Amino acid sequence: MSKSELDEIDRKLLRSLQDNGRLTNQELAQHVGLSPSPCLRRLRLLEKRGIINRYVALLDQKKVGYPVSVFVSIKLERQREDALESFDEEIRKCPEVLECYLMTGTRDYLLRVVAEDLAAYERFLKQTLTRIDGVASIESSFALNQVKYTNALPI
Repeated sequence: MSKSELDEIDRKLLRSLQDNGRLTNQELAQHVGLSPSPCLRRLRLLEKRGIINRYVALLDQKKVGYPVSVFVSIKLERQREDALESFDEEIRKCPEVLECYLMTGTRDYLLRVVAEDLAAYERFLKQTLTRIDGVASIESSFALNQVKYTNALPI
């Protein structure tokens, strides 16, 4: 699906939900200029098509005890498909890893990891990351300040 396959009402629906996922159908319908029934039909269609794949609550990571953000670059010993799949499987098990990307360039993966403090990150590094088979090197960069964060796509 491309951006051009969404009409203006779909885009308004998506923008409204990205801003506040707890809107009632009535409120959402008012935001986009529809009556509730057609609004609900459109919403269900967006869900069915996988454009909306879930609803979540966004938490403040500092207020729930994870003030440390670390960006971790991983280089594997080999870049064969089985090695990549094995690494992917192990990383999916780690709740501290909020994001993981297979990358181009000199490193194979980029991870965003959260931790309670530096000692907690050190434990995660020593007890988890260094024990994953096939990891050749790990480079950690600590975020000093979050300048911008959004999960809203520019619809």
